[in-house]
Amino acid sequence: LPREKPVPRPRPLTRWQQFARLKGIRPKKKTNLAWDEVSGQWRRRWGYQRARDNTKEWLIEVPGNADPLEDQFAKRMQAKKERVAKNELNRLRNLARAHKMQLPSAAGMHPTGHQSKEELGRAMQVAKVSTASVGRFQERLPKEKAPRGSGKKRKFQPLFGDFAAEKKNQLELLRVMNSKKPQLDVTRATNKQMREEDQEEAAKRRKMSQKGKKKGGRQGPGGKRRGGPPSQGRKRKGGLGGKMNSGPPGLGGKRKGGQRQGGKRRK
Repeated sequence: LPREKPVPRPRPLTRWQQFARLKGIRPKKKTNLAWDEVSGQWRRRWGYQRARDNTKEWLIEVPGNADPLEDQFAKRMQAKKERVAKNELNRLRNLARAHKMQLPSAAGMHPTGHQSKEELGRAMQVAKVSTASVGRFQERLPKEKAPRGSGKKRKFQPLFGDFAAEKKNQLELLRVMNSKKPQLDVTRATNKQMREEDQEEAAKRRKMSQKGKKKGGRQGPGGKRRGGPPSQGRKRKGGLGGKMNSGPPGLGGKRKGGQRQGGKRRK
């Protein structure tokens, strides 16, 4: 019988599998069970209720070369998160290598066959500032200009030395906290007030324009009427409807002089 689905392709080898095949490394088979000295029984090597499960420990011995104030439980959890992230990165790299894809560089640009002058300059700039000194001590060409807009390295106060500057800053902060006068930036507050007023005026103008469009869009008493000619969509003196000053009597409204609509004229 013919096969309905195509034959599944073999899964591409990872980088480690390729290296192991090249060097002739073969995986050693292990049993799924291991002896657990704590519980005194055979348990699985991995997974739930595994042997030598250190996640259930309520006490961790602090190593001799470690900081005694460091949280060993948090350190263990952080190490596990780093291992998981590293495995995920390796998995994505294996997928990209299997599909013959090139990953983007640190500059955020995908590698192409031909890069423009701007792309090369951007990549060079990113590579130069990717140092601990933010590119301050990098060598430059004879006619190369100094980089503009490069980030500044943060400077912290020294932990030891003259504490006069630290004392001054702390006293200034204490003075501001104890002061009853509000710390107000007049320029910023004025600009904010002006922006709010401009927004309110713009909203009013927008609302008035919408009202004008609605009023102008209404049509007059147009359309066909029974027993009369169609109107032209606008009011005329002496026309149909409304008060009339002169001309023949219309079909609607009152005429000056007390004449009734549709009646005979008195001689």
